[in-house]
Amino acid sequence: MARRPLPRILTSNALTSSAPIARGRELARTAADGATDVLHPLITISRGLRRLVAAGRGRWAATPKEQRGPLCFLIGAGVLIVGVAPYGPLLALVALMAVAAWLGRDRPQVAEPGPSEAETGRLQALYEALVPCFSDEGDPNPLYTHDGDWQRAFTAYAFDEDGRPARLQLKYPAYFPDGEDECRVRVEQLLHAKSGRGREYRFDWDEAANQLVMTALGPLPSDIAAQPFVTSPGETVLGFTDPESVQRTLPVVCGGAPQDVPPVVWRTGRRSTEPHLLALGQPGAGGTTLLRSIALQALRHGDVVVIDGGGSGEFGCLAGRHGVLAVESGLAGALAALEWAAHETERRLVAANRAQQSGQPAPANTRRPLWIIADRLTALSHLASVEGRDDPQRLLQVPLRHGRAAQVTVAVADQFETAELLSDPVRAHTKARIVLGPATAEEVRAVLGAQPHTTPLPQVPPGRGYARLGSGPVLRLQVPATPDPYDDATGEAHRQAVLALLPERTDPADAAGMPAPTHPPVSFAKRGDATPVGGGDCDAPTVHT
Repeated sequence: MARRPLPRILTSNALTSSAPIARGRELARTAADGATDVLHPLITISRGLRRLVAAGRGRWAATPKEQRGPLCFLIGAGVLIVGVAPYGPLLALVALMAVAAWLGRDRPQVAEPGPSEAETGRLQALYEALVPCFSDEGDPNPLYTHDGDWQRAFTAYAFDEDGRPARLQLKYPAYFPDGEDECRVRVEQLLHAKSGRGREYRFDWDEAANQLVMTALGPLPSDIAAQPFVTSPGETVLGFTDPESVQRTLPVVCGGAPQDVPPVVWRTGRRSTEPHLLALGQPGAGGTTLLRSIALQALRHGDVVVIDGGGSGEFGCLAGRHGVLAVESGLAGALAALEWAAHETERRLVAANRAQQSGQPAPANTRRPLWIIADRLTALSHLASVEGRDDPQRLLQVPLRHGRAAQVTVAVADQFETAELLSDPVRAHTKARIVLGPATAEEVRAVLGAQPHTTPLPQVPPGRGYARLGSGPVLRLQVPATPDPYDDATGEAHRQAVLALLPERTDPADAAGMPAPTHPPVSFAKRGDATPVGGGDCDAPTVHT
């Protein structure tokens, strides 16, 4: 049945009745827009006043109760001054309206840029790589699944200029065994490989919140030369580390400009829990440079005995200097120097004990620090075993066991390839440990006793490594540049920096301006006498000329 059209009268009436409604809506919309334009300044000022009131309430809530009285007094004094001043209330009202208008202005909403297509691809690849580590078949709602949403797992991320992840914060399931080192190392190695090799990454595990934060670390400053560091007696700067690893900074001069850098400070003396140090590394990693830096700092307040087991003459700049008791590279001289050091340690203990029993302060010659710097001592131990002579490391037992009470500190540096020749007393009493040069995570753990929180690099500059003082955390370390000033390959700036730290000479140098040769072996007391030749002080060894 065909539809019949409506009568013309009904159609015209409908159109006539809807026209006034449409015109009314248009007039209302126009009036609202006009009112908004007219009242826009008032709306802006009222919005700004609300924000000012909210800020004032927050400031008042954050103010401690004991400071609210003085704050009210200052506000009342300000209101009184404004009320008394000519045109003060008017100017204050104008200033308040101006501030409210500025705070209440319409601020454009800046949308945070999301990751680009390449960055999204990297994040998805990282997410897919972590699925075998963080997934389980019995999980009803898995956080990590193949072709899953990486935004659920990655809560924060940042990229560097090259498009590589610079920081990544991720969540992992509660059943993941984050207390096992093997599982953690597996995840760290995977993230290291997927985020880009050639950089160091620090991994911070939050077991309570089931979160892992990966941060790409920049290189440590390697151009800080040796200089007089601002430290107190008993403190030695081993090197420099990351700002977030320590709560202290030191002023240094780097590249001619002063700056503050975070140091790794080793504390020695009677109250030290790590009185002795052991440094291991590859050849050329900077172990000798570390010992030279320690010796230059020790000479500011104490005396030094140097044993150069490598015989390379790296400590020739110290020979004949004030405070340097001996610099020995031969087996006979090293045995004599270490035997005297053992007797000196015993003499100090006896003198301090007698003074304590009599109620007197310890003698001055027992309070001056004595440092034993031994570089590659295992080479002399091997030579002594071949010649059938006493092991130099055995003579270190007394300074190692009783050195803290006698103000005697031992610092030993050696290489990985001869580390098994180190004696048990050296291993047991050197609580401050350093690993220098390229090393695997297993080697770092074997020396320091803990896994580093960063991924080791295969190539590092000299003096770069890890340090751990006692049971503290493992820190990245960069030893200050302290080269041999008499080496032809040393730069002029570093040469002058080291020469400026050397004490004055006690033996005159030759006329050609070359360093004075190392003196012959010094004469020490015999085995049964605990007092060195020349008196009771620690600088008593007599030089035969």
